[in-house]
Amino acid sequence: MSDTEAANGAANPASAPSLNVLTQYIKDLSFESPNAPEALRGQSNPPAINIGVNVSALPVNGAEGEYDVKLTLNARAGEGAESLFLIELQYGGIFRLQNFPQEHILPVLFIECPRLLFPFARQIISDLTRNGGFPPLMVDPIDFAALFQQRMAEERARQQVQAS
Repeated sequence: MSDTEAANGAANPASAPSLNVLTQYIKDLSFESPNAPEALRGQSNPPAINIGVNVSALPVNGAEGEYDVKLTLNARAGEGAESLFLIELQYGGIFRLQNFPQEHILPVLFIECPRLLFPFARQIISDLTRNGGFPPLMVDPIDFAALFQQRMAEERARQQVQAS
């Protein structure tokens, strides 16, 4: 083994970056169908569906390298008085990050962690709408990398405004 391999951790798997999901949980779940049972009757046109996404991450107190990542999905079908349903889901996970360079921590927390949580949150929303009497809502895949880049650009713009 060369000195370069040893310096890069190739010979020591314990120093390789690792991401572990310790637990997943529902923090908050809300389903409303304000116009039921009328809203459950067949509709001639599919309703407009708006979906909002947010990701937050905080360190877990007293646990080095552990983070609480929450994926929040909001869905609304219909508009105004014609709302068919409203859903809010906060789905979280506790993740352990080890041996990541500091500059990789935020991308892992805001891209990889929600990417791991998303299929479970998507299934919950699908089941919830089906159990509410509607066709299952299959949320399209989300580009968490693009959301992260947008968030970082907004943060840089905010800092520039404050600096001037």
